[in-house]
Parts: sequence; structure tokens; C-alpha cells
Amino acid sequence: MRGHLALPSNDPARVSMAIVGAGPRGTGVLNRIGANATEILNGRPLTVHFVDPFPPGPGRVWRKAQSPLLRMNSRAYDVTMHGMASANAPVADFSLLEWVEAVRKGQLNADVDAALLPELDVTDPGHFATRRLQSAYLTWYFNETLNNVPRGVDVHIHAASAVDVTGGTDGPQTVWLDSGYGPLVVDAVVLTLGHLEAGPAPHERDLLDFAARHDLTYLPPGYTADLDFSGFGPGETVLVRGFGLAATDLMVLLTEERGGVFSEEGDRLVYRPSGAEPKLYVGSRRGVPHLPKPGYRLQGKPAILPRFFGPGEVSRLAAAAKPLDFRADVWPLVAKEIGWGYYHELFTGHPERVRMGFAEFAHHYAVSGTGDELSELEARAVPAVADRLDLAVADRPLGSLRFTGAAEFTDHLQEHLHEILRRRTDTAFSAELGAVNAVRSAGHMLARLVATGRMAAGSQIHDIDGWWSGFSNYFTSGPPPSRVSELIALSRAGVVSFLGPGMWVRTDERRRQFLAGGESHPTVVVASCLVEARLPVPDLTRTASPLLRALHARGEVTEETLGDGAAPTGRVLTTPTHRIVGRTGIPHPRRFALGPYTSARTPSLFVRPVGVAFGENATMAREILRTLSGVKSP
Repeated sequence: MRGHLALPSNDPARVSMAIVGAGPRGTGVLNRIGANATEILNGRPLTVHFVDPFPPGPGRVWRKAQSPLLRMNSRAYDVTMHGMASANAPVADFSLLEWVEAVRKGQLNADVDAALLPELDVTDPGHFATRRLQSAYLTWYFNETLNNVPRGVDVHIHAASAVDVTGGTDGPQTVWLDSGYGPLVVDAVVLTLGHLEAGPAPHERDLLDFAARHDLTYLPPGYTADLDFSGFGPGETVLVRGFGLAATDLMVLLTEERGGVFSEEGDRLVYRPSGAEPKLYVGSRRGVPHLPKPGYRLQGKPAILPRFFGPGEVSRLAAAAKPLDFRADVWPLVAKEIGWGYYHELFTGHPERVRMGFAEFAHHYAVSGTGDELSELEARAVPAVADRLDLAVADRPLGSLRFTGAAEFTDHLQEHLHEILRRRTDTAFSAELGAVNAVRSAGHMLARLVATGRMAAGSQIHDIDGWWSGFSNYFTSGPPPSRVSELIALSRAGVVSFLGPGMWVRTDERRRQFLAGGESHPTVVVASCLVEARLPVPDLTRTASPLLRALHARGEVTEETLGDGAAPTGRVLTTPTHRIVGRTGIPHPRRFALGPYTSARTPSLFVRPVGVAFGENATMAREILRTLSGVKSP
């Protein structure tokens, strides 16, 4: 159903709620509302208002209206909107791969654009789907959720943005829309807003001012598919700060999207420029792209995770008398967990490359400490140094290497890219997938530990929100392997060059240009364009969301602060049951929020094997329904 003006129902028993944000997260919450409404509301009728200017299901990030060249960074086999089996699940449990197979066989009534049919034909378990195909899957999932909500649950879709929510703590909430339609009057509100745009930070304002004074182009952090690259002309020198997924998308949109062509020539991928490309100089703190997603499955028996960093360890750490330091108290357990995932696969999937049986190794590994004791065990059990896990090298693969100039550094980095591509595509290195799975499991447990509030403020901000977040994204959430092959080809074609690790950017008032370089070689690049290739960090004080700005101005949402309020994190403060906390410190009984902008710090959204978000969706849906069940009839 589509609705414009929604006023209180004439049915005195009916309750209502609004979900603001209709992407995968909001859709997942709606699904869980449908799965639990009959049980918790005991047949009481419910109206759900779904509010988003973008299409329900895909939302903004996964909408159909974007370049067909942009892809997911997860295999079709691992992408799902079903995190757990449920007797009340109102939608068939299809992963993206299973959905594609069912559509191919004509078993599903799915509206798939004709332009996607060739991709449907070639999708296999290892396929990295286009975002347009994912959009079709999410659209189907939303429609199935909508069509299967229980009797008595009505859903109204509003193609609008919510700009404010008003109302007391003990009565109806009014959701104000930007569309000119009347407000929505509901009993509860949940905000599933996803990644949010933000105004520029102070140093970004300085760069914007410099660019404006000298007729240059500077793009602050933002969602790459929505950035305006028209200021990057053919052959123009562009500095790209960041080497993660945003940079990958940027390179696609500024090369192949502009008419360049990749082709296979022998055993090499070659890029033929169109002439419309700018010249890109890319760098970051680490100086290398995120590791590509493994293009294989485990070859041995899957490890049961968690093993060394699970709920028991979280409980023990949370009971500590003093605030926890990540490096001293938590990282040894996390590192051992990652090593367990790695070596479990090495020993069970490639027994010919080890010197002892897995049972013997597992016993010694369990009782070994860290440092030299563990290194000695690895040396005894794994003869090839290349088969041993070194997390320090994995984190900073270029280390302290120095080169005479850009050309020598480029040669080295191309060799490095070939090596990481080999390790992420050849099943001989499937132990890396074991480590990837263990990093995801550890991220789940870290989220639980952070929720206990026992981490020291500085360690949480710098070590977990900072280093760990960057490392886990780099290690587990990289692009498809094909993107690394394309990056090598772009480098050989002279379209992309590398600044290396420790990238720095300065402004030169005399030259009226940006300057940039890195730690690995002395080359300094002079450029007229600079783009920050990353999403904005959560920052309630700079958010571009008019809804959060309005709530924040009245003190009805507040920023999470750590260390007795001395360390703000920028995130919206919520309780463990995802209720919004205002300036008074009292959770609002009728307002909820969930997503990366909140203090919940949820890991991956719809990627197996962890899928923490699915459990959160279910927990919050049941909490909202329990709240609604207690709303008295007028």
C-alpha cells in the first residue's frame, strides 16, 4: 500500500509504527516484525509506515539506478537476507545464489530487468554480482516480505524523507516528511538510516576553501556512486586518498565507465584507454588496496568458531576490575582466534604441507601462549615460511621498504598485487579464507565486548574503532579478485599510479595546487584535484541528516561519549535494546535506531557466515512489538 497522509486509525485496538530507512536493514526489521507480530501482539492489528525516498528493499546504496559496472564485494553464495532459520520466516530462505537459480528455473515470480538476464545465466557460487542484480534480489525480498505479512498487519510505503520526529515519551510520535504530505502519527519509530552523509570536518573545510580560492576540485568523503566527477577532465591529475572499496568504485567510474576497455591478451589483462580518463595517483596509510575477497571455498573441514575468543572470554573480560586495553587484554585472544581459523584450514585442507597431525597441533596450539612459544610451534609444524600466518606483515605488507622513485615502487607494488591475487584465487592458499572467517567471528565478539562498556575509552576509539576496524575491513571486505587484475592493467597503461603508504597531502599557495607524496619513495605529485575515497565517519555533530540534526538540536538524541564524557565517538547513543538515548540519559521508550551510525557498531549486514545484523533485527523487532503490545487504546 502507498500512503500520503496517515492519521490515527479509527480502530481503537490498532497500533502503528514507522520504519525510517527502507534499505536492507529496514527491510530486515520489517521482515522480523511480520514474523513476530501475531505472537506478541496476540492478533492486535498493526500499521507499519515505510519511509524512504529511495526504492524499498534496495534503498539508496543498492538502488537499480547506478552504473552497471559496479559490483558487490561478496560472492553470490555468501549473500543472503536470511541470517537464521525461523519457523515464522514469512519469506523463502533464498541466498542470492539460490534466488538466481530459482529465477532461472522459473520457480519464482521475480521482476528482473531484461538487461540482467545475461548475468543471471552466468551467475555461479563464486560470482560477484553487479549491484543492479543485488537490487533485483532485494526488491524481490521486500515484495515477498510485503506479500506475506500476517493478516492484520498493513504496510504503507512513503517515497519521502523524514525530517523530524516529535512527541513525548508516553504518547504518539509524529514523523514529519519533506514531501508536502501530512505527518505520520504513530506509536513507535525506528530509524534504520544506513551510512550517513556528513558536513566537512575542519581540515576538510580548509581544503574546500583552498580549492574554491584557486579554482581546483576537492571532493570530501562521500558515497562514491553519488559523487560528481565532472570536474575531473581527461588527462587531469587527480589525487585519490584512500585505497579501499570507495577507491575501487572510483577507478571503475573514471576509467571503464568513461569508455576504456579491458581485454585479455595471452595471460595478461590489458586496458585500452578511451582518452577521457584523468590520471589517478592513489595512496593511503597502508599504501595497498584492500585484499580481494577469496575466490574459493574452504578445502578442509570448516572450523567451529568462535574457539579462543567467544562468549566465555567476553564474559571474563567484562568482569575485569579495570577498564580493558585492547592491545594488552584483547588482541592476544583475537590473534589466537584468527590463527586457529587459518591453521585449521591449512591442516585439514592441505595436510601434505604440515609436519604433524591436526589433533597433535590443535593440542599444542590450545596450550601455547603467544609470541615466541607460538612461533616455535608454527616452525615445528609448518615447514614453509610462506605457509605461516604473520599478522604484522598482513597488516603492513610494505613495512619500512624504501625505493628510489615512483617507477621502482610501481614495479614492486605490481609484483605485490600479483602475489595477493594469487593467494586469493588459488585454492592452495585457502587457509586465508579460514583466517577471514575467524576475523569476522572475532568482530562479532568484539561488538559484544564493546557493548559491555568495559573498554578503556582511548583504546576503544583508537584501537577498535580505529585500527581494528581498518584492519578487518582490509583483510575481509576487499573487492572481487577481478578488480585487482584491472588495477594492475590500469597501472601498466599509465592511468593509475601509486603514492604508497603514509600518503600525505599539502596545499601550496604559491603554486595554487595540491601536493602529495608518501613514505616509500621521494616523488611529489602536483595536482589540481583531490578526492577523499572513503565514506564519512559517523559524526552526529556534522551529520547531513535533517532528522538527526533536528533531534540533536533539542537534545532528543545524543552523542556516545566514553571515559566519563571526555571522549565523544560521533555515534548516536543507543541502549542494548537499540532505544535512542537523549541528553537526559533516559532511553526513549518509543524511539529506536539501528545501523552503523549508532553505538551498536554492527559488523557486516548480509554476508555469511556471521551475519550479526540479522540477530539485531530480530531482537529489535520483538522489543518494538512488546512496546506496542503495551500501548493502551485511546
